[in-house]
Amino acid sequence: MLALSCSRPKPDVVVIEEQSLGRTELALPGEKTLSAYNFFKGELKNLEPAEGVIHYELNSPLFTDYAHKKRFIKFPPGTFADYHANDVLNFPEGTVLIKNFYYPADFRKPTESIRMLETRLLILENGSWKALPYIWNDEQTEAYLDVSGKNIDVSWIHYDGTVRQVNYSVPNMNQCKGCHLRGDKIAPIGPTARQLNGTIRGQTKNQLVQLAELGLLHNLPSLNYVPQLADYDNKNEALDLRARAWLEVNCAHCHRPDGPAKTSGLHLTADVKNPFELGIGKPPVAAGRGSGGLSYDIVPGKPEQSILFYRINSVDPGVMMPELGKKMIHEEGAKLIRDWIASMK
Repeated sequence: MLALSCSRPKPDVVVIEEQSLGRTELALPGEKTLSAYNFFKGELKNLEPAEGVIHYELNSPLFTDYAHKKRFIKFPPGTFADYHANDVLNFPEGTVLIKNFYYPADFRKPTESIRMLETRLLILENGSWKALPYIWNDEQTEAYLDVSGKNIDVSWIHYDGTVRQVNYSVPNMNQCKGCHLRGDKIAPIGPTARQLNGTIRGQTKNQLVQLAELGLLHNLPSLNYVPQLADYDNKNEALDLRARAWLEVNCAHCHRPDGPAKTSGLHLTADVKNPFELGIGKPPVAAGRGSGGLSYDIVPGKPEQSILFYRINSVDPGVMMPELGKKMIHEEGAKLIRDWIASMK
């Protein structure tokens, strides 16, 4: 796996010289507060969607230091998305993707004592996606645009009853490009047909069908022809499908032919068929400390000799993958990839 630069460029803000006032001010790239967009009604932290704001879930979500997430799409009035078989849906101009990150005080009671940390927006303007990070205040009444990012200490009771803690990182605006860059433009990652081809927890109707019935998704074929990404947490699904789903959502935003790590030759979307592109018997393009002195990305049957597992199972900044949004090892994900490699003949 190819190491990416961890440099932190200054966020994109516009500096305006007001000579008559004798001061310099910053023109923000979006609304100052989250509430100004009117995405939610009632108390802001309850995330109750306003009209035109649609809640969605992914079959396999990205791991971000065990943070819980709640996702929404804001469609401009009278618009709709077009179906795309292999990539993110074709969203209309003015679409906003809204991703909220939070921690319950006790993961065994996921709807109680919630602490909101950040809300990330992706806004489609003039044919290009713009990424904006909003950080919630301590009072949990508002989130404010902060293009410089922030580190926040968080603790919680984990599923097993132990106390966990992390110095959670909200990325600065330019760091969003580290994961969302496709070619030379920012693009969404999550809302693909294969990620949305499933049901929201507690519901029975397929999300894609719901969108189509609401008039918000056009040209949806029969679900028999729509690809579906596995739920990597569902142990009733095949090990290979679960592992490939985990790699797609956690690694393939960079490791794909048009991603930031394209020169590595390691392509980890779930539909890759070529074993060498997947890393089996493939030497790294760039050796060094990140490889751990190992020779191949995947050595079938031997996860401890595989660079892929070595980097996933690390929090060393010079080794770990993914490089951003991670201060902790995803224990369940690392075990999944270990078991997957160990099962290979």
